[in-house]
Amino acid sequence: MNSLDNRVTPSATSVGYKLGVFGVVLVLLWIGIFKFTPTEAAAIEPLIKNHPLMGWTYNFFSVQTVSNLVGFSEIVVAAGLIYGFFNPRVGYFAGLASSVIFIVTLSFLFTTPDTWKIIDGVPTTSFFLVKDILFLAIAIMVVEHNKKLLVSKSL
Repeated sequence: MNSLDNRVTPSATSVGYKLGVFGVVLVLLWIGIFKFTPTEAAAIEPLIKNHPLMGWTYNFFSVQTVSNLVGFSEIVVAAGLIYGFFNPRVGYFAGLASSVIFIVTLSFLFTTPDTWKIIDGVPTTSFFLVKDILFLAIAIMVVEHNKKLLVSKSL
């Protein structure tokens, strides 16, 4: 094998990689669609309202409109991750966008009051936010994988 063949690792297109991306897509679609409901719009309001980069949105839009915009962005990114299996450039940018989504979601752990509690001497939090550490790792894998494909195509 020449050195070019070693640049794109087979593990990046393994069943595990594809399953991980599918899991991220599923969650983004599912939660993205749920954002269009009044229940989820109300649930995310304290998270967004207390976020220094996002709280201003409520000055211009309703609670439901902000939630709809978040949901729409999650659905678009999920579609980009799917299409990224066929187009590395789209996959690269969808990976970047999903990384941003998960970094912002994780930042809610630090920007939302009363997120952390001590229960029986153990610090706990809203565990639904913590899952995004795994999703962030997969999003970064998508970026790395597609970057390798783009570089190998340009050589």
